[in-house]
Amino acid sequence: MGKAAEIDLQPLEPVLAEYAAKPGSLITILQHTQDIYGYLPQPALAKISEAVGVTPAKVLGVASFYTQFRLQPVGRYLIMLCQGTACHVNGAESISAIIGEELGIADGQTTADGLFTLKHVACLGCCSLAPAMMINGEVYGNLTADSVRSVLKDLRAKEAE
Repeated sequence: MGKAAEIDLQPLEPVLAEYAAKPGSLITILQHTQDIYGYLPQPALAKISEAVGVTPAKVLGVASFYTQFRLQPVGRYLIMLCQGTACHVNGAESISAIIGEELGIADGQTTADGLFTLKHVACLGCCSLAPAMMINGEVYGNLTADSVRSVLKDLRAKEAE
């Protein structure tokens, strides 16, 4: 069977029990759902639609409108590479190329081993550290080719332990 059969919707039940009847709670439900699964799986979106009483199109519309939501699974390490003006001017494009060389992925892609996902983002809000990236909430700034390679190497080594 496909992915739909592999998703256990049981962890979603307490979230739906608490929020489904509350008007305006769709975003909160989606946030909790993403916390549970790491992304918004299609079967969960269908379950949310049914519980909240809105069309699946509306649920998907909200989920796809907000950049905080992911409709596909991401790697264990989500690399958010800033593309804001300061980062762009200070070499974000070359940093993206280094990540691509090291991991074999481009923006929006995940490595075959499921460890890394690269996502270009509009701004991380740490312009004084440009170019910058965030990996699972930790900011890395003043990036160079060597520092990026070192960070990726350290994360791979951590996974090998």
